[in-house]
Amino acid sequence: MENESQHSSTTPRDFTFQLLKQITNDFSEDNRIGVGGYGVVYKGTLDNGEVIAVKKLYYKHPGLDSDKQFQNECTNLMRVRHQNIVRLVGYCHEIRHKCVEHNGKYVFAMVEDRALCFEYLEGGSLDKHLSDESCGFGWHTRYKIIKGICEGLNYLHNGSKESIFHLDLKPANILLDRNMMPKIGDFGLSRLFDSTETCSTKGIIGTPGYMPPEYINRFHITPKFDVFSLGVTIIKIMAGHQGYSNFADMSSQEFIQLHIMSQLCRYMETGKRRCGQLCCQIHHMELRNALK
Repeated sequence: MENESQHSSTTPRDFTFQLLKQITNDFSEDNRIGVGGYGVVYKGTLDNGEVIAVKKLYYKHPGLDSDKQFQNECTNLMRVRHQNIVRLVGYCHEIRHKCVEHNGKYVFAMVEDRALCFEYLEGGSLDKHLSDESCGFGWHTRYKIIKGICEGLNYLHNGSKESIFHLDLKPANILLDRNMMPKIGDFGLSRLFDSTETCSTKGIIGTPGYMPPEYINRFHITPKFDVFSLGVTIIKIMAGHQGYSNFADMSSQEFIQLHIMSQLCRYMETGKRRCGQLCCQIHHMELRNALK
């Protein structure tokens, strides 16, 4: 586990755009490691040897509120320090002028370069690991991931006077380090709220399938928004992407029993009956805690 005091003492740096171009080989395809709705992520290495992930935001265009996304993610991540939340290494916000052709004439256009730099996490995003065979992880790894996500979310909601609601919690926005420790990332939709506050939005935010009924019906945002998303994420960790639809309407007890039988069958197939029975007893207790 990383040293928390060392983690919390790191202040995000103000990077120049030229430096980010240099460390990502001019944002080359070979360095590209991901793409999202607001930008493309590249791998880069600083002079001190630290490997970072550079999210270069798309240039402004109608229908994409990337300014708000940039400010939300940057300012909210500067407020948090937790081992289960992705660490902001630095940022870049520069305005320059570029000569371009427009209607047959050359004019100088204003170009805004924006980027956010994060710690590089070797495990990638959680959604890349999910499968219909119980997520492809052993139970202890899955429990560790679930526990870490819960602790990170609890910190966002209760770690300071003003709560941070993530509002887009899902496997694609949870990153894993080399030891499979989860870190919540992508705070572009996040908002600051008083812990008792309920508010509404004018437009749809979040991801279909991870939004709670009260938001879908009335656009109300409460802490339960993230908790609902967490519940969907936990079931997908246990059942895989496709398996979620089979378990979504089950009670917690039915889900536990079905999972225990699945684990026992896996152990029995390998000839480890006694070990399987003991492990299933442990799984039962831990799974009940995870679903509370």
